[in-house]
Amino acid sequence: MKSRKFKTVLAILFLALVASVIVNPKAPPTRYYDGAPRTLVIAHQGGDGVWPGDTLLAFENAVEIGSDVLEMDAHITKDGQIVLMHDEEVDRTTDGAGLIEDLTLEELKQLDAAYDWSTDNGATFPYRGQGIQAPTLEEVFQRFPNMRYVIEIKLTKNPIDKPLCDLIRQYDMQDKVLIGSFHDEAMRNFRAACPEVTTSASRTEVRNYVLLGKVFLWGFYLPRFQTIQPPWDPEESLGIQIMTERFVRESHAKNIRVEPWTVNDPQLMKQYIEWGVDGIITDRPDLLVEALGN
Repeated sequence: MKSRKFKTVLAILFLALVASVIVNPKAPPTRYYDGAPRTLVIAHQGGDGVWPGDTLLAFENAVEIGSDVLEMDAHITKDGQIVLMHDEEVDRTTDGAGLIEDLTLEELKQLDAAYDWSTDNGATFPYRGQGIQAPTLEEVFQRFPNMRYVIEIKLTKNPIDKPLCDLIRQYDMQDKVLIGSFHDEAMRNFRAACPEVTTSASRTEVRNYVLLGKVFLWGFYLPRFQTIQPPWDPEESLGIQIMTERFVRESHAKNIRVEPWTVNDPQLMKQYIEWGVDGIITDRPDLLVEALGN
């Protein structure tokens, strides 16, 4: 009897695997990657390991050294302006305090966006007092009209999805912007407001996709995203090692692009390049450009 049940379970699992291969729904189409190099250099905050992150200074330098994509964090101010800064509060990176969504753009522009940026654990602050401000997304679009972008959005009390979509459409950036967020609700709201723009997986979508893959059932997963941006470090994913060569291969079979974050080690960069990842998010775009031989 036990033998028969065991064989039945095996047969069901086998049929499930076959069905997953046959079904295997693909990711939605995207033109974001049209004409892109094999592995995109994605400058995290413009290269926060080299310059003050999410500033025009960082973005200008990232473009100058050959980055393909500018990654940034978008927030909306009290008066409805989309600005760029990593944290939801200004306390860590500026000489001010408070939530961005409680400040007007004018108030935010008075702060020193490079006040606490340091590469030597606070021994020196090389860009403090140089008038570096948090830029608006519109300023960045105007300065770099031909760049690709990865924009992370937060879940805030002031909705950002419609204003962000309006700005993307205003500057005809629909095929140059990829929107990501850890927050499921933020992603749902943005996809509803701006369905033509490429998106990456939310935290829950990453989790569900990875767990199905661990039991070889990726073929049943219906992705609503075109890109997945997993952490390279298992500590960021409950101890689960997401980034493997098989993960990249199986994701590509579903037309899902893979862009791990935040990769600053040159040897790991080279390994991921060999695996064929579509982009690497890094604080050190200078090292990634070198690793690619650009």
